[in-house]
Amino acid sequence: MSGHNKWHQIKHRKGAADQKRGALFSKLLKAISVAARDNPNPDGNPRLRTMIGKAKEANVPNENIDRAVKRSSEAKELEEITIEAYGPDGVAIIVAAVTDNRNRTIAEVKAIIAEHGAKAADPGSVLWSFTKADGEWRPSFTQTPTPEGKTRLAELVRKLEGHDDVSSVVTNAA
Repeated sequence: MSGHNKWHQIKHRKGAADQKRGALFSKLLKAISVAARDNPNPDGNPRLRTMIGKAKEANVPNENIDRAVKRSSEAKELEEITIEAYGPDGVAIIVAAVTDNRNRTIAEVKAIIAEHGAKAADPGSVLWSFTKADGEWRPSFTQTPTPEGKTRLAELVRKLEGHDDVSSVVTNAA
C-alpha cells in the first residue's frame, strides 16, 4: 500500500494549513502597516489598536506585529482601495484591498468578479447601501438571493478572499 503513509498525509494537511495561515498573517500585517501610517501609537490610533487585536486573535507573533508597525513609515506606497460590484441576484458587494499597485489589483479583482457572472460597479454606486461602523462596512439593508445565487455568491466571495491583496469582502446578502 504505497502512498498511504500516515506522515505523508499529515505533511500535506499541515502544508495546506500553513499556507492559509501565512496568507492570513500577510493580510493582517499589511493592514497593520497601513493603519500605523498616520500614528504608530495604538493608544492614540483606534484603527491600529483594532488591527493589532485581530492579529493577536489569529496568533500572529508579537515580533511580526512590531515589525509591521515599524515598517509603516515605508508603507507610504501601500494604499487602501475599495471596489464595488453587484453579484448574483443584485447582491451588493464591497471589496476592500491593500495594495502597492492599484491598477494591477483593480484589474485582477474585476477579472474575478466578471469570471463569476457579477458586474463591477462605478465608484459610489454600491456604497450608499452600506454604513461604515467601527471601520468596517455594514449593510444598511439585506438582499435575499435565490439558492442558486447564494451558491454562486459564496464561490465568488471565497475566490475574492483568496486574493493576496484583498483584506475583506462584505455583501448585503441575507
